[in-house]
Amino acid sequence: MIVVMRPFRIIEVVRDTLPKVAKRIVDAPAFQRLVILTILLVGVLAGVETDEAMVAAYGPVLQSLSAAALAIFIIEACVKIAAHLPRPWDYFRDGWNVFDFTVIVLCLLPMDSQFAVVLRLGRTLRLLRLVSALPKLQLLVGALIKSFSSMGYVSLLLGLMFYIYAIMGVHLFGASAPSNFGSLSRAFLTLFQTITLDDWKELFVSAKGSSPAIAAAYFVSFILLGTMIMLNLFIGIIMNSMSEMHAEIDVHEQTKRSLSDQQDVLTHVVALDRQLTSLQLQVKDLRAKLTRDIH
Repeated sequence: MIVVMRPFRIIEVVRDTLPKVAKRIVDAPAFQRLVILTILLVGVLAGVETDEAMVAAYGPVLQSLSAAALAIFIIEACVKIAAHLPRPWDYFRDGWNVFDFTVIVLCLLPMDSQFAVVLRLGRTLRLLRLVSALPKLQLLVGALIKSFSSMGYVSLLLGLMFYIYAIMGVHLFGASAPSNFGSLSRAFLTLFQTITLDDWKELFVSAKGSSPAIAAAYFVSFILLGTMIMLNLFIGIIMNSMSEMHAEIDVHEQTKRSLSDQQDVLTHVVALDRQLTSLQLQVKDLRAKLTRDIH
């Protein structure tokens, strides 16, 4: 009976121990630094592989380094999946994990096939894994994504302002500066160049031939509204989104700690229940042995 139960006991111990060991490995600073260094190496390799002379001279070395980096990424994914046992599918609940796994799948495609372009794209995307490896970058990207909904209204307001100023520019300066304001499409391009502050003085000089005062008021008001106010609105939205992300991360960390504490308590309860069951079996065996001795 003991020989039969031993394999099940080993499986049970592995099932209980493997997630804890894997989680300790994932949370270890040395492991995280290794992943970050590997991502930086991948970035260097992606740049070197654009030089045909370097590829011709050191092709096998570059391929070996790329394969080693991919192996580290695969090991990292396996360890993270093991840390989520007995619910390995929880690994895919995190969007960054899904991105990492997708990059690995793209990199595993055969190089000499129709997927060669996709493979090269996947190798380039490996550098974006730096975002998933650094929590601060995750916070910044998350804040940018979170601010998209609010940026839509600001972009609508900016587009409306572009449209109004473009129509005004065609009517005011279309005759004196036809190359910049001769049509609505040219006016849009001129305003885009103006809002970037790229040689806007030349645009002003070409438009002030009809009326310098009107041209000055037109360009100065557009630059103030477009560059100063709109830019501040975008910055304000991003900062607000970062504050919201900080609050969400704090709530997530508190929930994670609470769940971890509950899991530890549940683990101790299960261990105590197993010990109690073992003691009950031992007591039952002792009673049976005493009964046999008495009789």
